[in-house]
Amino acid sequence: MKPVSRGDFPAQSSASLLSSLGSMGSTGAREDTEEPEDRVRIKSKLVSAWNSVKYGWSFTSKSRFNKRSPVVLLGHSYLLTNADEREAFHQAFTSVLWLTYRKGFSPLAGSTLTSDCGWGCMLRSGQMLLAQGLVHHLLPPGWTWSASYHATKDDLGIPPSRLLFRSYMSPAECPRARRRSLACSLLFGAGSGTEITHRLIVSWFVDHPCHPFGLHQLVEMGKGLGKQAGDWYGPAIASHIIRKAVAASKLTDLVVHVAQDCTVYKGDIVRLCERPRHEGPRGRAAPWKALILLVPVRLGGDALNPAYIDCVKKLLRLECCIGIIGGRPKHSLYFVGFQDDQLLYLDPHYSQSTVDISKEDFPLESFHCKSARKMPFSRMDPSCALGFYARGQRDFERMCVLVSVAMNSDKNKYPMFTFVEGQQSDEKDGECDTSSFFSESCTYSRARASKPGKAGQSSSTDEFVLL
Repeated sequence: MKPVSRGDFPAQSSASLLSSLGSMGSTGAREDTEEPEDRVRIKSKLVSAWNSVKYGWSFTSKSRFNKRSPVVLLGHSYLLTNADEREAFHQAFTSVLWLTYRKGFSPLAGSTLTSDCGWGCMLRSGQMLLAQGLVHHLLPPGWTWSASYHATKDDLGIPPSRLLFRSYMSPAECPRARRRSLACSLLFGAGSGTEITHRLIVSWFVDHPCHPFGLHQLVEMGKGLGKQAGDWYGPAIASHIIRKAVAASKLTDLVVHVAQDCTVYKGDIVRLCERPRHEGPRGRAAPWKALILLVPVRLGGDALNPAYIDCVKKLLRLECCIGIIGGRPKHSLYFVGFQDDQLLYLDPHYSQSTVDISKEDFPLESFHCKSARKMPFSRMDPSCALGFYARGQRDFERMCVLVSVAMNSDKNKYPMFTFVEGQQSDEKDGECDTSSFFSESCTYSRARASKPGKAGQSSSTDEFVLL
């Protein structure tokens, strides 16, 4: 644990910190309703000091894996009794981008916050899901980080001597690398060129106002949804923030669609993804944009309904699934797989210093997790958002079939969500119903279950009606 410096407040609970700060000056002569600027600054520094202590721990404990049971990770299954598959699993897991709490970045607009410790975990989970979608979109299938074995030997017992390392592309090989342009990544399809693309994707998530998917941009997008820096974000709002951030970026061949009321209207997807062939440079753009589909759902009342566990497992087995943003109550996690009755996840609740990417070979180690962790399905918060990726129209049609089969394998259960023909006529494309954000879920009714072609009604009071 990092020691508290001379100017920092002694470590105590965050609740006592905030309560003591709230009582400061309550009997003074100042009658202003707003907090004085100096008090806000002091409060921010004290909370930052406490969060540095709370989230600065380096935990050494690791989850233990059953080597006789297969591990599923983002659509791929690994049998850990086999040394090669054990090595492949470790390499695949350490290649997933890990976005965590950061500290020391420039203040977020409209606040004095220079860290997201204690409140930004859902945005970080959303960043990880988006990053996985970008890896699918921009890197070759089966790509793994060439330096992913810089990690020390873990509980899976993989010897580092078996690793093959590939060198990074030098700046001379790509003169415009410092511009972090997308064009640079598209010039190279394999070898060290993939590392340029990897670094490019990472740079997009660095916390700076100019970066398309950094915390500054996501917080700015959240203002239109009634959220401010320091607020808690749920999976549904995080999904719409991701959609808005991608729409505002220069990724013209990728779109994000967020399902409303647990219904995916295929007509809306076609309208969003289809484009004339003359679009793009020299008229050679693909006729169909790639799609990231996000589906906010609620899988139970106060706790996860066990009836949905098998369905979640089947969805995580699909290669088109790019993970789930959810977690435990008030503790967001990014779920990427499972083993037996335990979920595999990446945890954003670890405070790290912001990274300066002005250097050509800026360090990447803090963006990749070295140890896989698990938790029981029973601890999963029922409010979550499912993520899927489809590169083209055929992939989308195939995804609809595979996901529908996975969700409807048991005829006695209602599906998590449905695919229906047509368009959602009562809402314009790209807009969202903010009234549903109070529940962060969708509410089922018997009428909707019997008529899946009609959208269900959201409720700001009843979070979920289980049938």
